[in-house]
Amino acid sequence: MLETLVSQLTDPFRIGLILFLFLTALRTRAAMGLAMPLGLGVVFVAILLPLTTGANAATDNGARLTAMACGVVSNAIILGCFVSGWAVWKKARQ
Repeated sequence: MLETLVSQLTDPFRIGLILFLFLTALRTRAAMGLAMPLGLGVVFVAILLPLTTGANAATDNGARLTAMACGVVSNAIILGCFVSGWAVWKKARQ
């Protein structure tokens, strides 16, 4: 399980999806808010990647559910890094 989490944390495709999810949420935060789009996006990416990529070629549902659960955790960690960096950058600009 730890191997799955580490591989997801270093996946450049996942990092890119979360980065552009964050940038899109920043642009639309006046109309949509920030928490709900980011939360739903984290769950969406966590479900999407194990179902569509061949990286986790798991045939049983248990392995897919484990990959999705680890995906939610890794996406939240990656998003937390981006949000923290944005907050520090915003604070430094003031």
